[in-house]
Amino acid sequence: MEEKTQEKQIQEKPVEKLVVSSSPHFLRDENIPKIMHTVILALLPAMASSVYFFGLRALGLILVSVISCVLIEYAVQKIREKPVTVQDGSAIITGILLALTLPPSFPYYAAVLGSAFAIGIGKQLFGGLGYNIFNPALLGRAFLMATYPVLTTTWSEPLTKGVKAGVDVVSAATPLALMKFEGKLTSHLDMFFGNVAGSMGETSALAILIGGLYLRYRGYINWKLPLGYLGSMAFFGGIFWLINPAKYPDPLFHILAGGAMLGAWFMVTDMVTSPVTPLGQWIFVICGGLLAVVIRLFGGLPEGVMYSILLMNAFVPLLNKHTRPKFFGEGM
Repeated sequence: MEEKTQEKQIQEKPVEKLVVSSSPHFLRDENIPKIMHTVILALLPAMASSVYFFGLRALGLILVSVISCVLIEYAVQKIREKPVTVQDGSAIITGILLALTLPPSFPYYAAVLGSAFAIGIGKQLFGGLGYNIFNPALLGRAFLMATYPVLTTTWSEPLTKGVKAGVDVVSAATPLALMKFEGKLTSHLDMFFGNVAGSMGETSALAILIGGLYLRYRGYINWKLPLGYLGSMAFFGGIFWLINPAKYPDPLFHILAGGAMLGAWFMVTDMVTSPVTPLGQWIFVICGGLLAVVIRLFGGLPEGVMYSILLMNAFVPLLNKHTRPKFFGEGM
């Protein structure tokens, strides 16, 4: 009697269905706005250092660039009758990164034009976030380099160098320009802290490193991308240094000078424009680091980080396609 009662209770108990779905099965509480706002937070040290070394002019340039990017993205999405996504923070990041790659004396009107190109051509023309092939901020910087070559290479001494009051701009050469055209090396300590002329957000390696390590701590960037890019620059730069130390700079110089740190931590690691396969990532950073060193040492320009990343961005679709790991059981 008891056995029949138990069987009846089991039959009456509702059957729990097993739901089988595709991967991923372990989900994180992450979304695009959260990731973008974390990146903005990680860029605060670099922005703060730019204001410290170059004054409120740097803050004004950042604000003009950010506001322009947000408004242009909003206008383009409205014209195309697409959902407005300016609240996700991606346009803000483009504006910040573009501003940080510019000289502190760069005109506001030209920054607006660069922002329009970065968002309109570099991002929205491809379909918006997730579809762009090239890093929008770097593409905007390349456009400004071609449009205003003099303005984009007119550098200012940092205020910590004792710039006299009432003087708006004191022209100065960047460490890379001094090395390439005059054969002079800049103190590693000055480049580490940022007490040198250059693009206002690229001078302080320390500030960029703080933000980059924070992103790594949050798990938003793959360690092999920044370290692989910087390591490749140091390796290939070291080869030339060993061949002729009197002519070529040491490996540490390549890492600290110019846009190497900002490019490695905030542009090479771009989730959209970097490879997703392990082998593709290694090819991306090694070739990118080699290109940056070759352009620096043998090209007509003293800096090669921007062009090395943009060139490797173009190969990302091919890298993703031809370096895809084989699935278990997949034929040769």
